[in-house]
Amino acid sequence: MSSFWSWFIIILTVANVAAAIWLMQANTKRAPGETDTTGHKWDGDLEEFNNPLPRWWLILFYVTVVFSVGYLTLYPGLGSFAGTTGWSQVGQYEEQMAAAEEKYAAFYERFAGMELAAIAADQDAMRAAGNIFGNRCAQCHGSDGRGAVGFPNLTDDAWQWGSTPDALLASIGNGRNGAMPPMGAAVGGDEAIDEVVAYVRSLSGLEAQADKAAAGQQRFATVCAACHGPDAKGNPMLGAPNLTDDSWRYGSSVEDIRYSIVNGRSNQMPAQLDALGEDRVRLMAAYVLQLSGSTGE
Repeated sequence: MSSFWSWFIIILTVANVAAAIWLMQANTKRAPGETDTTGHKWDGDLEEFNNPLPRWWLILFYVTVVFSVGYLTLYPGLGSFAGTTGWSQVGQYEEQMAAAEEKYAAFYERFAGMELAAIAADQDAMRAAGNIFGNRCAQCHGSDGRGAVGFPNLTDDAWQWGSTPDALLASIGNGRNGAMPPMGAAVGGDEAIDEVVAYVRSLSGLEAQADKAAAGQQRFATVCAACHGPDAKGNPMLGAPNLTDDSWRYGSSVEDIRYSIVNGRSNQMPAQLDALGEDRVRLMAAYVLQLSGSTGE
């Protein structure tokens, strides 16, 4: 925070406290010349009194002022002044996280040298991993791991980046950036795109016109096979998905596939290593293996 804004906050805060004290002082008694009533009347004889605030009520207000002065002295609230205690929410968070790490470190270290398949078979490990998944992963992948549009289903055997332990640990720990570039211009005009759409749908057994699919096969081999492979089974090294299964991250309708070809797609799996640490990343990789029923081979 700059010195200007720091002083601006300090002056504004102190001015508000001073104004509150002045306002309370002004309400302790009537000003000279004021009458016992405000002059307002209702129904002929119902009048509003003009009395100072009750003393007990004023005392309560003074207590709040004293409390605010004490609070602003002990804790941050006056610009860049950190308070005499040096407390901060960041510092408290770090202390609590350090205490939690110390408390649970021994539990997670048990799994440091274990194979992912062995961790996946450990009930204690999976209970802990389920809690981590619910806190950090369920927002995108769903509480059951089945994903949503744009977020992969973790319960099937469609592994975009591979299912080996190293691939899983890299995906969770370091994150992934997936990109399908716009290919409409490379494929050709609308008719050519329709043909590729038909061929892609036919690969997974979806309804498609046979003549269009046959024409799209040649275009696919020329433009798309470089990433998805000549058999369209994908390439985990590039993160290019298998187009022959029934796993569709963005939908399998003609409109969805056409949009993917023309406009491309992009997605990101954020890195979790800094937030979770290596031991917890191993637990999460084992948890994903359990969800998918894979052996990690």
